[in-house]
Amino acid sequence: MTENAAVKVSRQGAVGLLTINRPETLNALDVPTLHALEAGLGELEQDGGIRVIVVTGAGNKAFVAGGDIGDLDSRQGLAHYQEFAEVIHRVFRRFEDSDKPTIAAVNGWALGGGTELLLSLDLRLVSSKARLGLPEINLGLFPGAGGTQRLMRQISPCKAKEMMFTGDQISAEEAVALGLCNRVVAPEALMEETMALANKIASKSPLVLKLLKRNLRQGQEMPLGAALAHEQAMIGLVLDSADAHEGCRAFLEKRAAEFRGQ
Repeated sequence: MTENAAVKVSRQGAVGLLTINRPETLNALDVPTLHALEAGLGELEQDGGIRVIVVTGAGNKAFVAGGDIGDLDSRQGLAHYQEFAEVIHRVFRRFEDSDKPTIAAVNGWALGGGTELLLSLDLRLVSSKARLGLPEINLGLFPGAGGTQRLMRQISPCKAKEMMFTGDQISAEEAVALGLCNRVVAPEALMEETMALANKIASKSPLVLKLLKRNLRQGQEMPLGAALAHEQAMIGLVLDSADAHEGCRAFLEKRAAEFRGQ
């Protein structure tokens, strides 16, 4: 396990775990924490034995309660753009672009930058005690770490606007009903259920997961006709893989497939 003051990096079989480790600040994001998060992601991405990456927060109160408001108040626009916004946008985009499936285990408050982080992750399991929201409007701001764009693309625009215009928090159940998260889990079972989901995904072909993620991500940014042509080309690549033929043969032979990422 790799550990520093801000982020812990650990491994459980084929699952890598990133734990934002600032419980004294409710895991608020500042520049050093973002750099540590990016370094941890890079470490797990380069580890060929890791097939799925889980992100959570230390303690039982917060996933990420937001940004560091005192730090934010100390900045003017250009300095903020250069020293913080550029970093947080890059780091969240790296999670979004990762070839390995990512899962958020939302163990508590996910506000501001916490909601924006989970918007960059593929799947989201939420504790029944979790609260989500983009409260920046209450500070005379608006979401600036991708929230204005990702939220509008992931839930209905009218509900996204309501969340951002009012700054109101939503419950875990509301987040699932909106399609913002996958399911609500009892707090004591959150990591167990998250790891079960992660291990289920890790049993699939890592090569096919990588190509599937690329197909989904790139297709979202294309018109439908171009996206369908892209899918057609990508499935052709998959059929050139050993894993695709291993999966077909395993099905025909009524046995479990052994995917090797080839």
